[in-house]
Amino acid sequence: MTSFAENRSLFSDVDDVTTVLALPDGRTPSYMRDHRKRLRERFMAGGANAVPDYELLELVLFRAIPRQDVKPLVRDLIDTFGDFNRVLSAPLAQLMRIKGVGDAVALEIKIVEAAAHRLARAKVMQRHVVSSWAALLDYCHTVMAHRDTEQFRVLYLDTKNVLIADEEQGKGTLDHVPVYPREVVKRALELNAASLILVHNHPSGDPTPSDMDIAMTQQITLAAQALNITVHDHLIIGKSCEISFRAEGLFA
Repeated sequence: MTSFAENRSLFSDVDDVTTVLALPDGRTPSYMRDHRKRLRERFMAGGANAVPDYELLELVLFRAIPRQDVKPLVRDLIDTFGDFNRVLSAPLAQLMRIKGVGDAVALEIKIVEAAAHRLARAKVMQRHVVSSWAALLDYCHTVMAHRDTEQFRVLYLDTKNVLIADEEQGKGTLDHVPVYPREVVKRALELNAASLILVHNHPSGDPTPSDMDIAMTQQITLAAQALNITVHDHLIIGKSCEISFRAEGLFA
């Protein structure tokens, strides 16, 4: 993903959009203030379930665009990327191609994405994997399900199956990511890990493992076994579901 440092300054107070709906004295029209107030109150009273995707995205963009109707931009973002989650996880370069998305809007979106990732990760780190399995799957979906390229992660566990490290081992293309079994096992030794769980995503949305996925899993499993390290599972994350090699009987 392109870093913010590679783009223009992200420290302006508002986005570089024309405040066409502002009154001559700079105030926001009353109907817009009322809409924003009602939307905020509804969210505060009912939480995320009280607002659909497009209104949740409106709430995110209110700070970035304080004196303009954000609904047209929200509609363009959701039409382009599909839903709220995919807007958050969209690559920065693609976001910036949307008319109306400047530095402030991009920053707000990426702050929310980072917060979501950090919150999901906090629910699984230093936790027993078996007792927090649902949270672990939620975390994997949060950080990987909506990516447009493949990512390979390794979850390292101690002798009590507590998650001690979650590390990205490689990024790839739409349908391939390079993985090196030696590096996976070497890192396990550095962390004094007793076991690990492999995780990668399929940007196509279909988590069905390929022959290459199966072969790569076997290579890592054999390399780990030689050093008394257990590979518990390999999870493939799709758009709305996942496949477990262990559950599918794909481990020898």
